[in-house]
Amino acid sequence: MKRVIWTALFVLGFAQFGWGQTNGNSILLITEPTTPGTSTNSYTVLGATAQQEALVRTQIQVMQPEVLPLRIIFVPHWKYVATAKTFLLHVPAGYTAAMFSHLPSRTVFIDNDRYVSDDSLGYWIAHELGHLAANSAKEEDAEKAAREYRKRLKKARIEAR
Repeated sequence: MKRVIWTALFVLGFAQFGWGQTNGNSILLITEPTTPGTSTNSYTVLGATAQQEALVRTQIQVMQPEVLPLRIIFVPHWKYVATAKTFLLHVPAGYTAAMFSHLPSRTVFIDNDRYVSDDSLGYWIAHELGHLAANSAKEEDAEKAAREYRKRLKKARIEAR
């Protein structure tokens, strides 16, 4: 249990540093005070390239899930394996997982080294959002919710052609 707590603190501790990234030019561009408005994209994407983040946000917006994740974290394979062990992820023998969800924290972890294509990312994100929507670790429950999300993605792809 202590390992889970320390790992969660470690992962979430580094999330703070990602929020303050700059391009090297630290000039303040907005001088008037701003208040944060409500956003439909009220989740954080960490460890992703700009293209991956834009793709994930677009796909989730198209899917319109009932429950949004709080965090989507792209991690290298070694860190993905360590995190999966920490959260005691059960993967049946002979199967592998490219991503998994931690339901209590509503966090989706994505193995960046196993990221294959944009279409596969949408397919599996739909599955993980299904876990969150069903609030269940059961694969059947996640797939049931994911079917509708995948239909929406497919419809958007057809309309975009």
